[in-house]
Amino acid sequence: MTGLTEHTDLILDGTKIAWHLDRVAAWQRGERIAPITIDMALTRACNFACEYCYAMLQENDRKVITREVMRGFLEDCAEIGVRGISFVSDGESTISPVFADAVRYGHELGLSMAVGTNGLALTRMRLEEVLPYLTYLRVNISAGERERYAQIMGVREGWFDQVCQNIRDMVEIKQRDGLPVTIGMQMVVMPGYGDQILPLARLGQQLRPDYLVLKHCSDSEDGELGVDYDAYERIYDQLRAAEALSDEHYKVVVKWSKIEAKGQRSYQRCYGPPFMIQLSGSGLVAPCGMLFNERYAKFHIGNICETRFKDIWASDRYWEVMNHLASPAFDAQKMCGSLCLQHKVNEALDALQKDLVQLRRPEGAQPQHLAFV
Repeated sequence: MTGLTEHTDLILDGTKIAWHLDRVAAWQRGERIAPITIDMALTRACNFACEYCYAMLQENDRKVITREVMRGFLEDCAEIGVRGISFVSDGESTISPVFADAVRYGHELGLSMAVGTNGLALTRMRLEEVLPYLTYLRVNISAGERERYAQIMGVREGWFDQVCQNIRDMVEIKQRDGLPVTIGMQMVVMPGYGDQILPLARLGQQLRPDYLVLKHCSDSEDGELGVDYDAYERIYDQLRAAEALSDEHYKVVVKWSKIEAKGQRSYQRCYGPPFMIQLSGSGLVAPCGMLFNERYAKFHIGNICETRFKDIWASDRYWEVMNHLASPAFDAQKMCGSLCLQHKVNEALDALQKDLVQLRRPEGAQPQHLAFV
């Protein structure tokens, strides 16, 4: 057996679950553990119309996450032991009126706060408000040229220029104030976007974020987005060429493990949700974003707009759903979409449950962003 010990300074293609041995051990003892990470949105609304958007498959009964609701939610998370909250889910959180307050208040409560965004609304004034309180800020930008950016992301060409300026401002503010926040760019790569991989990697060389990550596109269990996973092989050369543009302060990282998996899973049980759950911008609590749609109502647990999160988490309903996903009654290979948020966590925990790896404390320095597994 091998150990779960391999790590790098910034893990973008893997999981940090092995650095949370206390939570894993409690889970193995059958205890009701708090999530390490919560991935959520503050709204279902979005100002973009990306071709590859999974959110269009996630419609559910919408409710408004108010400042009062969000503050209560963050207080509950801090109380029960959540470690990180990322505003990365089925809506553009930066356009919510509660966004800046949520980032600040979560930080004040001792939570690691992070944001994934299209970046348009993060103009310099807003960046000055939130950057000091963020662990990471990642901009989703799936093209390196104005015309293709507009096509792929469903917006006007001029928005490309504004997003690029916002990234420049992020980098400048971080450097000016010596902030610990990590600034990244992310490209959701469809096989047909190969022409934009190198232009975007070169754009990153100019804008100087800490990294650019090139990742797969997830699809539903019915293949509603039409992702051809075999076709990724046609753009491997472009992906490798982009990686070669990395330098000491700018890393281009390809999520090879998920791209090469071609949408397939090696496991049947879903063990990840107790460690990393998702909330919809409607306030819905569910195991993962792939189960937000109303047709998966049997997996829906509650809504923070109606019930305090600590009460939802402590409920029998929450643990009935979690235990069902980890039982023989559920088969992730047949009942799930491809390459979900918890995929790498699931791989690690499945190997642990099958005694293929040992549970031991990793050696060396801790990786960055430890609260985001």
